[in-house]
Amino acid sequence: MQLGVSEPETYIEARMKQFKLVDMRQQYPDLIAEAEMTSMGYRDFLIRLLTVEEEGKSARRTEKLLGNARFELSATLGEIDYDFNDTLDREKIETLGELHFLDAHENIIVIGPPGVGKSMIATGIGVNACNAGRSVLFVNAKELVDKLYDEMIKGKLPETLEKLNRIELLIIDELSYIKMDKERESLFFQIIRQRYEKRSLIITTNLPLGRWNELFTGQLAATAILDRVLHHCHVLSITGDSYRVKGSKHSVKKVRTADISQTGEQPCQR
Repeated sequence: MQLGVSEPETYIEARMKQFKLVDMRQQYPDLIAEAEMTSMGYRDFLIRLLTVEEEGKSARRTEKLLGNARFELSATLGEIDYDFNDTLDREKIETLGELHFLDAHENIIVIGPPGVGKSMIATGIGVNACNAGRSVLFVNAKELVDKLYDEMIKGKLPETLEKLNRIELLIIDELSYIKMDKERESLFFQIIRQRYEKRSLIITTNLPLGRWNELFTGQLAATAILDRVLHHCHVLSITGDSYRVKGSKHSVKKVRTADISQTGEQPCQR
């Protein structure tokens, strides 16, 4: 029995729009032409339609997740230059990029001096999580505690904490060289406590774990936070030169060499 549809194209457009089949609606004329040219069977044609819609929805969801994550830089794990720094554990970083730690509700701490790639590693793992359909938020540590403090003053802290708790991967960047007062320390502890064994964290910091008491009001607070963060945790410790500093030195050297070659000037002997 056929549907009583006087204008098939209008009906198809209207129903696809109603059911929000965005990609099917855009591509079905081409897919019909493809099916006719290849004598595609009904079942294969249906699978083709569904695949197009599935891929489109997945791409839009990933784009939305990447936007919501608020990454400060565009980076992937594939862009890391492991030859630059031999303290970068490629195997461990790539394993973490497979996101098993997220399923196990484990944490990652990336420790190292400025410029060695801590934020790039955290961002690369976060991008992988977005591509896998997981919700991520990248936030500077100071901005996070200040935001929580402001929300507490406004009486909106419970709602803010609940929103943060729904995020599958929270990346706290630059937990370094800030001194929290009692109120901000308590707010930070609430984040750690509510995510403990339920959600994952990535923290980047310049400070070794033994100096975290410098961030908080004392050793007792630092120990309470570290106990929860480290219980299920992967620690990446990086040393070496800054990418930025070493890169700028390399650039200066290249410019100096170019100047010498153009002028014929001989380099100074030291």
